[in-house]
This record gives sequence, C-alpha cells and structure tokens, in this order.
Amino acid sequence: MPNDSGPTVTGKAKRARSPDDAMSRLRVAELLLDVSHKVAADRTLDDVLKTFIGLAAGATGAERASLFLNDSLTNELYTRVAQGNLKREIRILNTRGVAGHVFTTGESVIAQDAHGDEHFDASIDEQTGFVTKSILCVPVKTVAGEIIGVAQSLNKTKGKFTEIELELLEVMATQAAGALQSHQTIERMERSRAQELQFLDVVSDVSSEIHLGALLQKIMGEVSRMLDAERSTLFLNDEKTDELWSEVGGGLGTTQIRIPNHMGIAGTAFTTGMTVNIPHAYADLRFNPALDKQTGYFTRSILCVPLVNKNGKSIGVTQVLNKRGGPFTDEDESRLKAFTAQVSIALENAKLFDDVQNMKNYNESMLESMSNAVITLDEGDKIVTCNHAGLRLLKVSADDVVGQPAEAYFTGPNAWILDTVKRVRESREGDLAMDAEMVVDDETLSVNLNVLPLRSVNEETLGSMIMIEDISSEKRMKSTMARYMDPSIAAKVLEGGEELLGGQSSTVTVLFSDVRGFTTLTEELGAQGTVTLLNEYFTIMVDCIQQEGGMLDKFIGDAIMAAFGIPFAHDDDDDRAVRTACAMMSELNTYNRGRVSDGKRPIDIGIGINTDEVVSGNIGSPKRMDYTVIGDGVNLAARLETACKQYGAKILISENTFDRLRGTYRSREIDRVVVKGKTQPVGVYEVLDFHTAETFPNLAEALGHFREGLAQYRAQRWDAAIATFETALGLNENDQVPKMYIARCEQMRETPPGDGWDGVWTMTSK
Repeated sequence: MPNDSGPTVTGKAKRARSPDDAMSRLRVAELLLDVSHKVAADRTLDDVLKTFIGLAAGATGAERASLFLNDSLTNELYTRVAQGNLKREIRILNTRGVAGHVFTTGESVIAQDAHGDEHFDASIDEQTGFVTKSILCVPVKTVAGEIIGVAQSLNKTKGKFTEIELELLEVMATQAAGALQSHQTIERMERSRAQELQFLDVVSDVSSEIHLGALLQKIMGEVSRMLDAERSTLFLNDEKTDELWSEVGGGLGTTQIRIPNHMGIAGTAFTTGMTVNIPHAYADLRFNPALDKQTGYFTRSILCVPLVNKNGKSIGVTQVLNKRGGPFTDEDESRLKAFTAQVSIALENAKLFDDVQNMKNYNESMLESMSNAVITLDEGDKIVTCNHAGLRLLKVSADDVVGQPAEAYFTGPNAWILDTVKRVRESREGDLAMDAEMVVDDETLSVNLNVLPLRSVNEETLGSMIMIEDISSEKRMKSTMARYMDPSIAAKVLEGGEELLGGQSSTVTVLFSDVRGFTTLTEELGAQGTVTLLNEYFTIMVDCIQQEGGMLDKFIGDAIMAAFGIPFAHDDDDDRAVRTACAMMSELNTYNRGRVSDGKRPIDIGIGINTDEVVSGNIGSPKRMDYTVIGDGVNLAARLETACKQYGAKILISENTFDRLRGTYRSREIDRVVVKGKTQPVGVYEVLDFHTAETFPNLAEALGHFREGLAQYRAQRWDAAIATFETALGLNENDQVPKMYIARCEQMRETPPGDGWDGVWTMTSK
C-alpha cells in the first residue's frame, strides 16, 4: 500500500517494497538480537518498557515511542512514564484511541496525520503534555498469537513513517513480547504476594483490638485503603430492633447511624446473604439518591458484602463506596469477603466485650442510682463494693470502707447483720429481715435487710450481698405521699411535718372523671385486657394531673378523683384543674386515634370540677390510712361528672370554680340545677377549650347563638328560643346541648311553668 495514499495506512494490505527500500536482513537480525539481549537483562517490567521504547524510537526514527500493556482485570491499556523521581501510570480503556483500535482489531496502523485519524484520542496528549503529529502503532503479539498490548512510535523526525518501519516495529514487539509477558506475570505475582502479606498484617492488627467502637473505625479505614475506595462503612445487626447500625467519627464526635436491616443496598446484602456489586449507583433502582442530596456526597459505585460469623449467621454488612479508577472488580469482592470472614471473629469478640462492658456499666449505674444501700462482701467478709446509698447510710467514704472487714461496721448493736450473713453463707439461701433496727452514729434507723449469696456460673461461692432499705419515718412518709401526689409536693409535705396530714379545712378544687360504657368494655376485653387498658389510661391521666401540681386522691374502679390546693394551695388551683381537664381530653383524643388505627374501640370520659371548702387529712383505721378529702364540695364534683351524660358534655364545672378562674377559656353556661340531695341551685358551665375545628366546627358563632337561645329560654319565649337553638345546632349537628334545650322548650310550650319559674332545673338522679 503506498505511503501517501491517505493519512492512515493499516496492515491489511500486502506490503510491497523495492530492493532499494528493504532493510538489510543482517541489520534487522542484529537489531532483534539486540532487543532480545537487552530485555532479557532487565530485571523489572519498568526496565523492559524503558529499554523497548528506547530501541523502538531509534529504529523507527521517531521522536518518542511508547508501549501499552493490557490489564485484563480492568480492560485497560497502561504504560508508565517517568516524571523526575516518580513514575506515573497512564491508563486508557483498551477500546479507545488508535492504541485501542489496534489492540481490539490486531491490525497495525500508520497515521501520518494523527489528528485527522478517526480513532485518535487527544486526552493522552492532555495528560502527558506531548503533541502527537504522526503515529506508527502495532499490536504486541506473543509467539502463540495472543495480543498483550500495543507499541507506538510517535512523530517521525524526518519524512514519514514507512511500511518497512511498521514491519520492523512489529517484529521488535513480537521479539519483546515474551519478556514483557513474563515480567508482567512476575509483577502480578509479587503484587498479589505483597497484598496477601499486607492482608495478613491488617487482619492481625485489626484482630488485636477489643473495643468495638475503635474496631469499627479501624476496619472501615483498612477496607477503604485496601480496596482503594473513598469510604467504607461496617454495619452490625441489632437483633433487638432489627436495625443495622454503625458508628461514624471518634471521641466526642462519635455519631451512631441506624437503618432498618431490610432496606437499601445494605439491607439487601444482609437479608439475602449475597454480595451486591453496583458499578453505577444511579442506574440501580435499589439505590436511594436522597441520602446523597442530604450529605452532598456523590455515590458512583457500591460494593456490599454480608458479614457472616463462624456459624454461618449474618451479623452485619460491609459497604464500600466509590472505587478510585473505576468500578469494583471480582478481585475486590474476593478480598473483601476474605477480609470480613477473618475479622468476623474479632467483631463478635469485641461486641461481646462491649455487651459485657455495657452490662457492667448498667449494673454500676443501677446500683449507684438505687436509694437502697447495696454492699458486697467476699468469702472472707471483706467489703468489696459499696454504692452511693450505702456510703450515705454508713456515713463513710469509699476509701474508708472498701477493702475493710465488715465487722468494722456491723458490730455491737449491728452484729445481727453479720449473723445473718453467716447464716446465708451456710445455707446458701437468701435471708430477709423486715423493719429491723440499725444504729449509725448513735442514730437508730428502721431498715429492711436482705442478704443474698453470690455464686458463680459454676455455683461456686463468691461472697454475699447486703441490701439495706431505710424505712425510717421520713422515708416511709415520702414513699407513701409520692404515690398519690406529685413528688415535689410530697417533698414540701415532709418539710412541713406530719401535722399537715392530721386533718385541716381548706378551699380545694376537686376533679372527678369516669369512663363511659366501662362495663361493656370489660365484657369485650376480659380480665387481662381490662387491666392493660386501665394501666395505659391511668398512666396518661395521672401524668396530666401531676403536670399541674394536682394530687391524685384515689382510683375508684375506672374513675379518678384528684384535688388541687392540698396539701399546699396555689393562687390558680381552679385554673390548674381546668387546664388538667383540657389536657386529659386532648391526650385521650391522641390515645384514641392509636386505638382506632389498631381496630379497637375508643374511650369516652366525662369530667366534673367543683371548688369548695373541704376537710383533708389521713382518714381510716390504724391498720389502713388514706390521705383524702371529704365534704359536700366533693359530692358536687361527682354529680357534675355524672351530669355530663345528660348534657352530652365532656367537661362541666360549677359556678364556684368558674367565678374564680383567672384565665380565659372557651366556655358557656349551660344550666342552673339543683343536684340530687340539695336544695340550692348552682350554675353549671361547659368548658370547650380542648376542642379543635374538626371536633367542634364554628365554635365561636355557635356559642353566641346558644347564649342568645338560653336568654330566650329563661324569658319563656319558647318559639324564639327554639329557633335560636336550631341555628346553633345547624352550626354543629353533634352539639347535644341545643338538642336538649329544643326538647325542653317544646315541653315548656305545651306545659308552661308559670310566672314564678326561675329557670332552675332539678336533677332527679345522681
């Protein structure tokens, strides 16, 4: 093929040359012999590359030569360029550029005008800073015909590249192919050996770490370095919560992240036990890009390997992101699997150590937080540990007591304690002493003493544990009071002395609440279900009472009685009671939404509130005392709670309470009544402040019409009252009070009450 027929000449056509153009066979033979001798003398692949490109450039009269070898793991052609004391590796896909074309087709190419060739890739010039003008490129073939790379001569110094130079470069490449392939294999083996040695060092280093947090950080760092990735995360499975968790950062900056163990790429690897290798994250439907948007990180490639223990159980996953230079390879998968298999034992050991440490810390924290004294003794009755409550009880410091013989503190009047310890040691069974006396610094305390034997898992005796509960009068009183009032109020009672509990008259606001249709509920739920329901319901209601400083007086079946203003009064006890009632309704609505979503019946309650002078104090027998309030004011609160059913209301308060309120609440007067057993009427108000626009639409407008209707009713203008109540009812068809008054007006219109009627309604039931 003629050299000047176009910019590019391939090796397809038969090369013809005249005797004048042919190179001397002797010169070719000498050159090939020179190639063989020199590459054979080279010790490394870098030396072979350097020798070959020097010979190739000289033989073809080129400004520069290069030799690219194929990397079968990454499908890339690579060469190495010396830059000062450093060596730089240049890599291109083995399908790109003139070199890629020659490698994939196996055909040699002469490109007299490099930039005019359709296969030319200018990116290599951009990497090296070299300007390519003309190219002579041939495949590097072994004797067996396998193509292992390409050789190039660049920029003919004089004239143009010829077919003879093309043929010469081909035979030179073939001559050097054997040495190149051998050195490439040796280099790959040495690299693999170095990786394995490094792998063993890493595994050894990682396995020596026992602290779980530090181990996680060390493993993630080593995995990122080992696979040349940007970051990695090791997730462990939490069997209690079914979550994969890991720790990011260190020291005070440590952050724990948790994800459900079935979600995302990590969840897929964990649940299936299969490796997940995603070369392009955004092309995979399992990848959630929302996390990238939150963090500003761009995920390109993902490798996720399940972490399996020696029993074959998945205990977590290792996730690696963004392999530098391309996607994760099969070799990366194999190395990561091998690494995780080796470190799984270290992880389980560290996790076990972490669990033990957490349990130790938990037990120590629990002991320190206990109000009871806890003292442990060894087999020789020396004190091993003493919690804070024990130090306070014995009035000593830890340095004073730890390591000392127990008889130094349990002697004389307290010798009975060591006698109990000896009995327990001999019988190997616990012993309990109730309401016993213990003397500390001439002060006699009432205590409950519990002594237990300490045994190992092998049932070997380790010593004894002494638990001491101080039940002296102050502690007994505080424990009792805290059961039915806010702890802060109980503390004030203790400061004020026992005389506060002896009986006194005071103005108190009493709150009664009761569950509607409770009998039907109990029939549906059964005994166990009823107890569960009441415990959940009472917990919510009592929290509302104590948040406003109220005192829980008692539970009466499903009913609750609470008081505001005892044993200490506040300026706004009436408001506290009303706020409590509103909070009880709001919290109940939230609780009911959960019940309905679970397919359960909602709970409905009524609340009555009254303020009056009552008697409070400890009432009962010497064997059973109860701190409570009694009086007519208590009875009226109970009557108002019952009246909620008649009026279709949720919260009713007496005028005694209403007149004392300091706050402003959405409310209305709904009647003046004489409750059963009384002769004097009392005004009754409905509090609606807990309602929302959904539960009571058009509330303000409806209240205005209702007040007008009530005025018409009391003026005995029955038709006008009915019309006004119907207007109010039209604004909220679920409002029961207007319905009740419409029925009353129709009755009054047929049987007028007469001129002496004062609008008071007499209740005939409790």
